[in-house]
Amino acid sequence: MTIDVLPVATLTASPLSVDSGGSAQLSWTSSNATSCTASGGWSGTKATSGTQSTGALTSSTLYTLTCTGAAGTGTAASVTVNLAPLAALAATPQIVSTGGSSQLSWTSSNATTCTAYGGWSGTKSTRGSQSTGALSTGATFYLTCSGPGGVSSPVSVSIGVGQVTVSPAIAAITLAQTQQFTATASGGGAVVWTVDGVAGGNGTVGTIGTSGLFEPGTAPGPHTLVATSVVSPSLSGSAVVAVTDLTGVETYRNDSARDGANTQEYALTPGSVAAGGFGKLFSCAVDGAIYAQPLWVANLAVNGTPRNVVFVATQHDSLYAFDADASPCVQLWSASLIDTGHGGSSEETTVPSGVPGYLVGVGEGDITPEVGVTGTPVIDPVSGTLYVVSKSVNVGANTFYQRLHAIDLASGSEKAGSPVTISGTYPGIGDGGSVVTFNPQTQNQRPGLALYNGVVYISWAAHEDAAPWYGWVIGYSYNGISFSQSAVFNAAPNGSGGGIWMSGGAPAFDSTGNLYVVTGNGTFDAANGGLPNNDFGDSLLQLTGALGVVQYFAPSDEATDDAGDLDFGAGGAALLADLPTGSPVPHVLICGGKDKALYLLNRDSLGGFGDNFAVQNISYGYRIFATAAYWNSTVYLAGVKGPLTAFTLDASAPALSLAASTAYVYGFPGSSPSVSASGSEEGIVWTLDTSQYCTSNSTGCGPAVLYANDAANVATQLWSSAGAAADAAGNAVKFAVPTIANGRVYVGTRGNNTGGVLGSTPVAGELDVYGLGSN
Repeated sequence: MTIDVLPVATLTASPLSVDSGGSAQLSWTSSNATSCTASGGWSGTKATSGTQSTGALTSSTLYTLTCTGAAGTGTAASVTVNLAPLAALAATPQIVSTGGSSQLSWTSSNATTCTAYGGWSGTKSTRGSQSTGALSTGATFYLTCSGPGGVSSPVSVSIGVGQVTVSPAIAAITLAQTQQFTATASGGGAVVWTVDGVAGGNGTVGTIGTSGLFEPGTAPGPHTLVATSVVSPSLSGSAVVAVTDLTGVETYRNDSARDGANTQEYALTPGSVAAGGFGKLFSCAVDGAIYAQPLWVANLAVNGTPRNVVFVATQHDSLYAFDADASPCVQLWSASLIDTGHGGSSEETTVPSGVPGYLVGVGEGDITPEVGVTGTPVIDPVSGTLYVVSKSVNVGANTFYQRLHAIDLASGSEKAGSPVTISGTYPGIGDGGSVVTFNPQTQNQRPGLALYNGVVYISWAAHEDAAPWYGWVIGYSYNGISFSQSAVFNAAPNGSGGGIWMSGGAPAFDSTGNLYVVTGNGTFDAANGGLPNNDFGDSLLQLTGALGVVQYFAPSDEATDDAGDLDFGAGGAALLADLPTGSPVPHVLICGGKDKALYLLNRDSLGGFGDNFAVQNISYGYRIFATAAYWNSTVYLAGVKGPLTAFTLDASAPALSLAASTAYVYGFPGSSPSVSASGSEEGIVWTLDTSQYCTSNSTGCGPAVLYANDAANVATQLWSSAGAAADAAGNAVKFAVPTIANGRVYVGTRGNNTGGVLGSTPVAGELDVYGLGSN
């Protein structure tokens, strides 16, 4: 028998190599067969000859054909269709920083030429590399190749323009705090950190680990952190950590000179505040209007945890301690200064002062609706003690109390032997006898407290000029066990008045311990320019620590001031920094009042009665209910219905000259400016417009407005809380001043209370906190 060997099945493909997603055309023939069956991804029963496309290919595939006929089943015929990368394109790196470039590389098989497009022009050989050039946006590059295998489908590579984002972008901390930073790199992956150009930092500038936790070194100031992508080293991002060595704002307007300058502020700069993102961070509700300036202490251990703390005193005779940084507000403790644990009784209340029902003043309601704590407290950081004066009345409304408290900063508890009930007498005939006696009802403890050499100095004036009143200063020492009265002074004991109120300002101290106060309307009995017979109405006084008068200055129009209610003492005194050697007057101060005159005075020789003793008498043009600020040889002040003005001090004269002013003006009572700065740079002038203060003589009731102006040119406004509804403060309090510390600005207000009945609104007082990162 003869067996024929027959070509039962043959199979061919064209092309044998295709690009990804392409297809091959299969053709087949068979002899001596009746049917053919396909396999290997090519399904179906085939006739004995024909063609069929494979369809889209994603990998190399072997196609087989088996035929059956009279001669039997033929051996399978096969053909392999190769999936060939006719064009391949890659980029290194695939994420670049803006303006950076990526290196493209390409290869091709079964091709003779390749053409690029998509912003990458030119005909390419079948292998090579080329830079993309600078990129400002993400880009996609394409490559198509042609050759024996056909024309490839376009291949592409996308290059993302990326970055490393560091959060927060700016942070303010103290030398004892840490700060967690997070770096997110486009494309993912780890980052490496530098601090001021030092990999990982060091003990001076601070250190930062791979987790992004920054720990300060020994150097305060702004430090730049840079995070660089490990995957794409061209990508980096930066942040600033401002490390302050400020330990506290422990007294009215920062220091005993009352110059209003915090030169240890590194986060708040003209650039950072104006750039956006500065605004209201959070608010803390309290039980009464906040007339006193908020105080701030760094790294205070409360309940065992160190933190920055802000202290607030209210007219409801309460004290609060809040975490100065936590948002939303975190209250650490609160205390009532008139409960039994703080020297009061269950029947005591704050003193009603609204209309009707007032127990102080003459019914004008200047402080409404109650009087409790009015003057700014003072803190002794060494002993951890806050000194504050409360005012209260018994249930029968016939006994009034003013007490000096020594409060433990960490707990709000009264310290041993505290409080002391304030009393005092002074030789003089003003009360009709041989001495005048302190009256706790009529005396208004409006000025801030002062602390010097262990003595707390407290000053008083009147409530709405309701007689009898005098200008008192009383000093108390506290030894940790009890209080003792160290000195007493009365400014007009043989007449009346001479109140010391200074629109809430505090007595200033020079480096030798002399104390400076400015008195208001009252008896003044100078004869021929000589020393008054113990009566110093409308005068600036230099007192010893024992409260003896060393010297004084009274303006030539003292009598006019007294007769016309133009208190010289409506403004406080600010001591300017010692002028350079060679200046004819190295020690000067500045003050002014309602008569629109601004005086530059020689602290070493005040002279006595008459403007001729002044170093300079400036016709300011606006009533002054403020204490000027001083920084970088510049004086800042905002008078009633006047602008914020800056005066340059020429030390060689010395003399002040107008440098710049704002376009907008302040209503009554003007503003006491505060300055934040990094040493002699990056100065900002902060002011509050409190003209809508809700009580008598106010033109209305509305939010306090916080302004930030460039200290180098106050005509440049950096920011205002009136710019957005979310930044609005609580209703204004007359004479309020802001506190600036560690990247925050703290503002005391009366909340949503409109000056009416106590308890008539849900928020009787409010501390508003502003800073970077609000948006």
